Amino acid sequence: MDEALTAFLRVLDPADNSTGGGTASAVAGAMAAALVSMVARLSLGKPGMESESFYREISLQAEDLSRRLYQGGAADSQAFEAIREAYRLPKTTPEDKKRRLEAIQEATLRAARIPLENAEACQTVLSLQLRLQERFNPNAASDLECAAYLARAGLSGCLANVEINLRSLKEPSVVAEFSARVHLLRKAAVPEG
Repeated sequence: MDEALTAFLRVLDPADNSTGGGTASAVAGAMAAALVSMVARLSLGKPGMESESFYREISLQAEDLSRRLYQGGAADSQAFEAIREAYRLPKTTPEDKKRRLEAIQEATLRAARIPLENAEACQTVLSLQLRLQERFNPNAASDLECAAYLARAGLSGCLANVEINLRSLKEPSVVAEFSARVHLLRKAAVPEG
């Protein structure tokens, strides 16, 4: 949790450019998941609602997603740092240049994969939020609405991070695979209605 908290605090510091949109997007998704879990818990045992198992399942899944996305924010921050370190490697000899290029590609692949995984988690948060629609404690309506906004923001922000890193990847099959996954997830980011 310490690394995740550090990454989160860096996002909140406008003078710190060591972490950014990918971390912020993952944290937005984590907050959305926490709100979904809360709304599910607040709906337990209310008259006219679904079974307790329905809400407990959603709550547990959302709690897990919240933890994963919070840690995913820290992982995104670490991936960004790995890219910066790779670019600092020496490039004096041909061997240095080759090692440096390989390190940059490896770090960039990681920096694309992590926000893609975070985006997929945000999409799952949106799915859970939609499962609760019309079946939740109405006193928590604004919380569920905020969860949808945060999950969509997290999803869109994570995808933007994937796309910017794909520009630097040299492996066409990886770019094609990740681009296809991004395309499908982009559709989920568009609000219904």
